[in-house]
Amino acid sequence: MKFLFDHNLSPRLVQRLADVFPQSAHVSSLGLEKESDFVVWTYAQANAFDIITKDTDFNDLVFLHGFPPKIVWLRLGNCTTTEIEDALRKNADLIQQFIADSESGVLELQ
Repeated sequence: MKFLFDHNLSPRLVQRLADVFPQSAHVSSLGLEKESDFVVWTYAQANAFDIITKDTDFNDLVFLHGFPPKIVWLRLGNCTTTEIEDALRKNADLIQQFIADSESGVLELQ
């Protein structure tokens, strides 16, 4: 699975989750940290990334424009990077099933 981690998540997650989500990147490593959500979404689409975010705007983009990219929407509230890492690891199988599902564009993790 190849994910683009949004600016509202720590860049450290890319390395910490490389064993689960190889070939992933963070928007900051691609020079996209100050770009609009639409630009990030378009970049992800053009480069075969799916997006992990805490931002509700990506849900709206999928609703308006469809997918890909698919969105893993973290609805975890205020939490640490370690808690986010744990939630993604715990749900790795669910995330993999979601990516393989041709009918779904957004997966909410709470």
